[in-house]
Amino acid sequence: MTADLPGSLRPGGRTARTRAAVLQAVVGELIDHGYAGTTVERVAARAGIAKTTIYRRWDSLDGLLADLMTEQATREIAVPDEGDLDGDLRALARGVVASLQDPAIKAALASMVAAAVQNPAAREVLSRFLASRTAQVTVIIDRAVQRGELPAGTDAAAVIGTGTALIYYRLFVAGEPASEDLADSAAAAAAAAARAGVFPAPRPE
Repeated sequence: MTADLPGSLRPGGRTARTRAAVLQAVVGELIDHGYAGTTVERVAARAGIAKTTIYRRWDSLDGLLADLMTEQATREIAVPDEGDLDGDLRALARGVVASLQDPAIKAALASMVAAAVQNPAAREVLSRFLASRTAQVTVIIDRAVQRGELPAGTDAAAVIGTGTALIYYRLFVAGEPASEDLADSAAAAAAAAARAGVFPAPRPE
């Protein structure tokens, strides 16, 4: 994401304070009312600003969500180094599940998933967010290949993405409670598939 995103212009001073207040208000509304019940008017009232300010800087609720996800994407992820593939994927999956117990993160992600179903722009924002997060931890798979635990040429992003997708599906679609058991089973499934050669590197077009 670049500086031309909604709400991201002139990041210093008053603009930065307004952006922080608005994003905090978005999170509060998503937690209290979900994506379907959150409106620009509610966010503006909660942030204590005019709704015209939001429309001018973010254009819409989806613009607000895009900026919120951009903010989340800038946060560093702890990269596990347990010494083996299973330990690394398990630690990573547990970290993902633990982060989703933060109401703000869970509300933001769940809302972007809901928006992405119908809005191509929201889908692109979500895809970029997930790609950014994945890129921070693909070293886990690269190390496993170097140790001989996985076939050469394994698509690192696909392995990480599969484990994460299993977690998101079970939490957001199947409605399972967040737990270490859920994380561990998702990690084990991704590891088993990777060892079986399910994720070869994509061929050049």
